[in-house]
Amino acid sequence: MVLAVSDHDAGGWDVATLSGRAAYVAMCLSACWGVLTATGWVRAVTGRDALRVTHQALAAFALAMAVAHAVAHALPADGPLAAHQLVLPLVGGGEVRHALGVVGLELMLAAAVTAGLRGTVFRRDWVRLHRLAYVGVWLGAMHAWLGASANGHVAVVWMGGITVLTPAMTLAVLRFLPPPVLVRMGVVEDRPPRPAHHGAAGVRVAVDHDRCRHYALCQAQAPGVFRMLDDGRLRYARNPDTDQEPQVRAAARVCPVRAIRVDRRP
Repeated sequence: MVLAVSDHDAGGWDVATLSGRAAYVAMCLSACWGVLTATGWVRAVTGRDALRVTHQALAAFALAMAVAHAVAHALPADGPLAAHQLVLPLVGGGEVRHALGVVGLELMLAAAVTAGLRGTVFRRDWVRLHRLAYVGVWLGAMHAWLGASANGHVAVVWMGGITVLTPAMTLAVLRFLPPPVLVRMGVVEDRPPRPAHHGAAGVRVAVDHDRCRHYALCQAQAPGVFRMLDDGRLRYARNPDTDQEPQVRAAARVCPVRAIRVDRRP
């Protein structure tokens, strides 16, 4: 017995399919650009600062399409999700693949909120909270693969998904590897040691507070030199110890707005 599908429900499934694929692509591109922006790799390649607004626009589009995808699943009369399962996915017998998508969306929404409130509420911990988006991307990708398998569209995801997902996941992993490992992998160049100068005694650090946006990436690279205070201000050592020079230079490289200047002390 074949059940008839109304034009309304058929349109809802079309919206769910198109919005889901658009969200998948935008999600991966947003993750890629976010990593390239945060690490300063765009500037290293092009000589220009990356535009963070590009990452924000991609993330906003991905979230909008993901929300449309979730809502479209709850609209049809025979849809797989009830309205309450858009928030509590496993309540009432929901499927795991749908739960993965809902939880992934919730994590990415949380990451977006923490980024938006970084100047008021989440001053120190917003970077750590923002990294929840990486988990959200993984869960979203698993949801897409399992959904495609259940609907018989594995070939589409295999051809398009691998192309988009692999660079995003690779860059996300490389984002957290230490610089010496990246040098050995051939991802970043090994800067030759600077020639020793007579009387050299380490480096001097200066931060342009007009450009600094308090992302706290410098603190992650050199916690002994940079520290974000509870009130959002950045405190740093102007004349760090000589053995801290590699960490200081790494902090300057990852600063997305190039607010850190490192000079050799005479």
